[in-house]
Amino acid sequence: MQSFRSELENPLVAKEIIDLEKKIRAFREGKIHDEKFRSLRLARGIYGQRQPGVQMVRIKIPFGKITFKQILKIADVSDEYASKNLHFTTRQDIQIHYVSLDRTPELWAKLAEDDITIREACSNTVRNVTASCTAGIDPAEPFDVSAYAHGFFKYFLGNPVSMELGRKFKFGFSSSEEDTAFSFIHDIGFIPKVKYENGEEIRGFKVLLGGSLGAQPYIGQLVTDFMHEDLIIPFSEAVLRVFDRYGERTNRNKARLKFLLNKVGFEEFLKMVEEERVSTKVKTYKIDTSVIDTPNIPEPVEITVEIPAYKQLAYEMWSATNVFQQKQEGFYGVFVKVKTGDMSTEKVRKFVEAVRPLIADEMRVTINQGLLLKYVRKEALPALYLILDELGLSEPGHNSVADVTTCPGTDTCNLGISNSMELSRVLEALVHEEYEDFVYNKEIKIKISGCMNSCGQHGIAHIGFHGSSMKVNGKIMPTVQVLLGGGAVGNGEGRAADKIIKVPSKRAPQVLRTILDDYRIKGESFGSFLNYYDGLGKDYFYQLLKPIADQETVTDEDFIDWGQNEDFVRAIGVGECAGVVIDLVATLIFETEEKYGWALEAYDQQLWSDAIYHAYNTLVSGAKAVLLDKGISQSTQIGIIKAFDEHSAAEFDVDGFENLVLQINKYEPSQEFAEAYLAQARDFLEKVKSFRGRTEQVG
Repeated sequence: MQSFRSELENPLVAKEIIDLEKKIRAFREGKIHDEKFRSLRLARGIYGQRQPGVQMVRIKIPFGKITFKQILKIADVSDEYASKNLHFTTRQDIQIHYVSLDRTPELWAKLAEDDITIREACSNTVRNVTASCTAGIDPAEPFDVSAYAHGFFKYFLGNPVSMELGRKFKFGFSSSEEDTAFSFIHDIGFIPKVKYENGEEIRGFKVLLGGSLGAQPYIGQLVTDFMHEDLIIPFSEAVLRVFDRYGERTNRNKARLKFLLNKVGFEEFLKMVEEERVSTKVKTYKIDTSVIDTPNIPEPVEITVEIPAYKQLAYEMWSATNVFQQKQEGFYGVFVKVKTGDMSTEKVRKFVEAVRPLIADEMRVTINQGLLLKYVRKEALPALYLILDELGLSEPGHNSVADVTTCPGTDTCNLGISNSMELSRVLEALVHEEYEDFVYNKEIKIKISGCMNSCGQHGIAHIGFHGSSMKVNGKIMPTVQVLLGGGAVGNGEGRAADKIIKVPSKRAPQVLRTILDDYRIKGESFGSFLNYYDGLGKDYFYQLLKPIADQETVTDEDFIDWGQNEDFVRAIGVGECAGVVIDLVATLIFETEEKYGWALEAYDQQLWSDAIYHAYNTLVSGAKAVLLDKGISQSTQIGIIKAFDEHSAAEFDVDGFENLVLQINKYEPSQEFAEAYLAQARDFLEKVKSFRGRTEQVG
């Protein structure tokens, strides 16, 4: 490995990359436990693949905004370090695959040259902040939410409040009441609102809390119809602080915010958040809306391109489904469908070179795994279409029935049960070949996940599938669980899909045909797909699809998954979406010292709030080490604090450990309190280290 000190101007990024390099070396030398190292690399966007010995690297693309230079840099990095492919995700990230662990620091340094990060793209952190891809050009938006999404990204990246949560945490910003960013599936979701006082426009947001997909989808609950723009970051920080302290940390299946809300009650949780706000870093926070400039727009050029007659119908369909007029007069946004979210680096370069003269130097990765091109002049649309057509990127039907969302499934994911990528290609082809009228239908969304965890968002699909399996005639058969009736209603309201029936994976096209055929006949009288589903009822669809699930009619073909040639084998690895809980006392004490070191660094930089929070984590981590040394385990930070008082406070000569630790939410962050709190954390750390030394000698 090489040193990166001279490669980067940002000293913090350089320090983090060097630290990753050191930790990889320590791991290779057996100095860091493999489970602990897993959590370290996940926090840096490095995720173990299904294939042994290689990694997926997730690259954060805040709210999907990416320039020509950045996407070309990622293509260069994928060529040098990965598989010469970019994968666009439903959270507007870009993933690259088959990366050697030892080369990840070098890879990160290359990306950082163009202000691209992999930090906190995985693990128990604030994940990529998403937003409607049309933000800034959406004719229906009250104002552009891009700067607010960017402000959240900057504020919480590397923030001690969100670096090591009990589970991942997600923010999402929709551009309008259409709610195209699905605010209701986020831990905190935002929809822009304006009101007027004395003739002055005041910006704010409708705020929803506790949404999530996964195996148990939850629809976010309303906090308020209007929160002033300057209060959304302080509120969100307070939520994170309460979640960090009281959230589950042992059972990852019960560790999302939604479970804590169920445990303590929604109103009680909001009360806890309000009490926490005294100790937040800021009481109001003005987000700088000037950071999002109008991108560089190409000058108008005389274009004489005409669409050939044999392509005219295809062009008209593309124009009707993939093109819309921006709020900026004279300009159009153009959606590019990217099959399964995958684009080779060779195609990326050809694409950028060809479209550069016709579009603004700012694209957006969409939540349905494509790209949005901006500021296209009307006269340039035919030329742009022909360019995209030559590259195989002109398929119509963006965000329609023919635009199927999918996760990677068994292609690369440890948790994948079935091949969702190939199934999505099959279903898209079916719609184009047999149901061309549905290419214009932007109401019905088909979404596929390779397992129940909903990375492909099947939990909110109008028509959804997730990978599963069952034993039939003594053999394991790949199946899909069919779900119906989910989707966005608008203005923060959403629906979780109902599980209907499980069918052989190879019969998923038959399921889709049956539903679309029935909807053609009966749907018009209901006015919408959701009304159609509600009107006929869940049992109607169970009975409709039941013949497709008949095990008496299975054939040898049903035992072979999509894209495979041999009988299905259910092979699931260890999931890595969350960090791993490490109950090794020595490792915990090492972590405790590291956290105290971070507290001192923050104090030296006069970051009083950060120093205080690192000191808080020092106290909790040290107490956890002591308890585990005694065989006492707790699944929440508040549980650790209370258990230490019960079992160890007297032994450590600590009069009220809970009172000591929870000073954190009783005082405003100040130099005086930071100095006192750090001194208490230092004294406690020394006692923990001394205690550990005594117990090791006894052992």
